[in-house]
Amino acid sequence: MNRPVFQSVFVDEMNSYLDYKISSGHNAASFYINLRRFDRFCTRQEIKEPVFTAEHAERWMQRREDEATTTHYSRINGTKQFLVFLSQKGYDVFVIRDIRFKPTEFQPHIYTEDETRKYLRAVDAYESARNRKSAIQYPVLFRLLYCCGTRINETLGIRKQDVDLENGVIKLLEAKNNCERYIVLGNDLKALMMQFAEKCFYLLGDRDYIFTTSNGGRMSGDIIYEAHRLFLQQAGIPYLGGGRGPRIHDWRHTMAVRSFKQMIDSGMDMYVALPILSTYLGHKTIFATERYVRLTMGIYPYIEEKFSSKMKEVFGEGEQ
Repeated sequence: MNRPVFQSVFVDEMNSYLDYKISSGHNAASFYINLRRFDRFCTRQEIKEPVFTAEHAERWMQRREDEATTTHYSRINGTKQFLVFLSQKGYDVFVIRDIRFKPTEFQPHIYTEDETRKYLRAVDAYESARNRKSAIQYPVLFRLLYCCGTRINETLGIRKQDVDLENGVIKLLEAKNNCERYIVLGNDLKALMMQFAEKCFYLLGDRDYIFTTSNGGRMSGDIIYEAHRLFLQQAGIPYLGGGRGPRIHDWRHTMAVRSFKQMIDSGMDMYVALPILSTYLGHKTIFATERYVRLTMGIYPYIEEKFSSKMKEVFGEGEQ
């Protein structure tokens, strides 16, 4: 993974911090995502001097509506180490406290076929005076989330050089757990990506991000979250709030559930389908894919009846 280009007032110290971690034997890539998030936060807060106040810290520690518990835990506790680094170098920074990880029984929202049609119809009809490119890039971006099950950060991290238009393949470099992987576009999505490329790629260098703001910078997750809320409203899909969704990340859950069902319905054995799905989603082990499989069985009971004994062999006697 290439080192990100930081833009906030802490840019020099962020690079020094990464150099320090590398020299200490750490894998610096594991620090990239949280530093990039913190860098964007400082830029949005218009922090002009290398100072991080208690007020800044309070805003930074707030959990976003669409932020998973694990992401919030990683973002806050990971950033604390950088703030300690700054404090030890004499900077006037407020060192945030660690937060405890709180396991959740949250059940993701699996979008119905009707909800999917209405949502994508709202995406395709979207226009913005603030960023005219959004009308061109949103249909591609949101279909990558739904059709390919990509995470929002790895989707926004796609650069021009990562897109193989001829073969319809995209390389994801900013993936979770440093598991760089490839996604394959279906024929319709490949055609849509080629149309997008014809209109926009000639303006980009190889290392430029393909999804950008009006000034050409990398698009942030916050912008996508705002658009998502609008599309839910226009599609008539109730938004529950309080982190209960429906979330952007639920498109990944929906893709996994439908893909597993499709493989099973085609006659594929679960032992064959499971590692394929696990690898495609970028999971380190099939156990990380267990939740998606159990969701599929909960929604389609006939699959559970067919494979319940194999589930016990693979995952043990957990609740199904």
